[in-house]
Amino acid sequence: MQESFLLYGANGYTGELIARFASQYQLKPILAGRRKEAIEPLAQKLGLPFRIFDLNDQPALINALKEVRLIVHCAGPYDHTAEPVITACLQTGTHYIDLNGDLDVFEKIKSYDAAAKEKNVMLLPGAGFDVVPTDCLALWLKKKLPDATHLEIAFAIPGSKLSRGTSLTTVLKLGEPGAIRKNGIITHEPVGKTGKTVPFITADGKTKDLFVMSIPWGDVSTAHFSTGIPNINSYTGIPKAAWFFNKGQVLFNWLLRTSFMRNLIRAIINKQSPGPDDAMRAKSVSLIRAEVSNAKGETVTAVMQTPEAYELTAASMLLVSQKILRGNFKPGYQTPSTAYGEDLVMELEGVHRSELR
Repeated sequence: MQESFLLYGANGYTGELIARFASQYQLKPILAGRRKEAIEPLAQKLGLPFRIFDLNDQPALINALKEVRLIVHCAGPYDHTAEPVITACLQTGTHYIDLNGDLDVFEKIKSYDAAAKEKNVMLLPGAGFDVVPTDCLALWLKKKLPDATHLEIAFAIPGSKLSRGTSLTTVLKLGEPGAIRKNGIITHEPVGKTGKTVPFITADGKTKDLFVMSIPWGDVSTAHFSTGIPNINSYTGIPKAAWFFNKGQVLFNWLLRTSFMRNLIRAIINKQSPGPDDAMRAKSVSLIRAEVSNAKGETVTAVMQTPEAYELTAASMLLVSQKILRGNFKPGYQTPSTAYGEDLVMELEGVHRSELR
């Protein structure tokens, strides 16, 4: 028997992937969004029910949530859309998961922990590539070095590209500062302050040297919550030439923050394809390397290979949804690893993890 959940933002790139693959997990989403012309054709194609409403229409949102035990929220940017949905979920007793990767949003959702526990509701943002594999790897390493004081996480997705939605969310952050976790406190610094070459290891044991730069990845928030490690830095793969360009960004951050420039870039992005096609996702992989260290100078390093980021996201969102709908959840604010342990990511097909010795 298929179980239902509300999939808001089903017409987005990742939302559509989740809708397409849901039946593989014995799930039947109710597709939802604010534009009937985008949602109805997809619902008819997949033979799924649908609802049309705007997230700012609180009565309509509450009525939709009363039909289900879970909402899978795929309509960013989450700094605008998460709170209205969470507020409604707390009224209806509906569990919440999303695709968020913004550390400020993780921190904001965390503030609803007590209210969610009182309502026996789980709030689990970042149930996709942001941040399932990195969060699980961080906790796995923490258990190997319990007194770890520092964590570095780097990831790269060679051969793939950003979806249109992720690109648009990034545009809204142009000109804003990055962040690290320092002595337990989120500390702002320029995006790309640090750049370096990292030796990633593929599942077949081959080394792939890729250039990465520092970014305010969600783990600056979530890995601290999951592990308690007070110092966290995160990095993403980027062409070295782009990093050098980024280093000069400070000179025109003021311009990037203007509505004119953001609207111009937004218009360019809207003309691009929605995201990587099925063939590109099938050929691509995601590579992760993480290291923890303690005050004695001891270190433990691990590497992970997963399916392409959007492919993993669809699978992990559906796996977590399946668990919740079967009664497997922890009330309150959770990260993927606090809810389901460091081996959650290993339940997904095509994931390889190993410690470097």
